[in-house]
Amino acid sequence: MGLNHPSDLTAWRAWQRQHQPLLRRLRHAGTRAARPELVVIRRTDAPSFLIAMDSATPTSVSAFTTPLRRMLHCDAAIVALSDVRPHLPEPDSWKLVPIGTDPRVPTCLRDVAAVFGIGHFLPASSVAFSWAERLGVPFVVAQHGLLTPFAPPLPPSAHLLAFSDEDAAFWASGRTDVTHEVVGSQLLWDAAKRRPAGDDGEPANVTDADAKPIFLGQLHGAELARGVSAKTASRFCARTGASYRPHPVEIDKLSRAQHAVWKARGIDVDRSGSPLRDNRRPVVSIFSTGVLEAAAAGVDSWVTGVDVPEWVHDFWRRYDLSEWGSEPTPAPRQPDVEPATAIARSLDRLIEGGAR
Repeated sequence: MGLNHPSDLTAWRAWQRQHQPLLRRLRHAGTRAARPELVVIRRTDAPSFLIAMDSATPTSVSAFTTPLRRMLHCDAAIVALSDVRPHLPEPDSWKLVPIGTDPRVPTCLRDVAAVFGIGHFLPASSVAFSWAERLGVPFVVAQHGLLTPFAPPLPPSAHLLAFSDEDAAFWASGRTDVTHEVVGSQLLWDAAKRRPAGDDGEPANVTDADAKPIFLGQLHGAELARGVSAKTASRFCARTGASYRPHPVEIDKLSRAQHAVWKARGIDVDRSGSPLRDNRRPVVSIFSTGVLEAAAAGVDSWVTGVDVPEWVHDFWRRYDLSEWGSEPTPAPRQPDVEPATAIARSLDRLIEGGAR
C-alpha cells in the first residue's frame, strides 16, 4: 500500500478541496488562488540555506529551527507568510525583507545551496520549491508525522529525511526520482527521553494502572469518515469508561454537537488542556501519533477501530501498533543519533556539496 496520489499534486489538492467544510468550498468556488504575500528573513547578505516556513506556530517553527541550531553552515534565510522572528534564535539578529508576490528568486538567495521544507503543497513551500528548481539545488523534506495514503506527494526529485525505510518507501510509492535518509522522529526521541529508568536501570512503565483510558479524538481528520471515528470513540468510551480527549481543532459545530451528545450520555469529554506529555493514563486512538508518543514515554497505549478501512490496518502494521485487548504497543526503537542532529548533519553535507 502507498499514497493515493504518489506524484499528482493537482489531484491531491482536488481531493483536499472536496473534504473541506461545505461553506469554505462554496466561498472559494470559482475563484483562483492568489499568489501568497511572502517575506524573506535573513541574517547575512548571501545565505547558503533556505527554510520554507508555512506556519508561525511555535511547534512548526521549532521543527525547522531545532536542526538549525546544530548546523555548521548556519547562514540561513527563511521564506514565510509572516514575521516569524519572535520565534527564532536571537530574534534581533534577523532582518525582514518583504518580497510580495514576485515569483522570481530574490537576489539575496542566489547563493542558496539547499532548500528545506515540509513539501511543495503549501504556499511558502511551493514558492520555495520553484526557487530550488530554478537554482538547481536540492529540495529537502523532513517527515514530521505518521503517514497515511492521503498524505501529499513528495516534490519531484526531493531528498527525504524519513522516520524509517518503511516510511520512505511508503511515501515514495514506487517513484524512482526520490532519495532518502533515515533520521528518526524528534517527537518520539523526546518522548523516550522523558521516560524514567526503573530500579533495574531499564526504562520504566509509568502508566497509572488504576486509571481509566483516555481516547484521543480524531473527528477532524479528512482521512476517515466522521461516522467511523464517532462510532469507534462512542463505543469504546461507553464500554470502558474512557474519557474522550478532543483534538485541538475539533471546534466546528458538528464536533461540538457530538461532544454534547456524549456528555449527555455520561461520557467524560476531557477539556483540561493538560499537555499529553504529562499524561499517565492508558492511551487509545484509531491512528493518532499520540499512541506511539505514549508508548515511547512508557505509557500503555493501543489502537482500536469499528469498521475501519484496510488502510488503517496497514497503518497499524507499519507502525507496530497493538489493538486494544492485546499487549500494549511496544516502545518504538530509537536511532543512535538524535534526529535533530542527524537532520543538521544531512543538511550540512548537502550545503557543502552544493555550495558554489
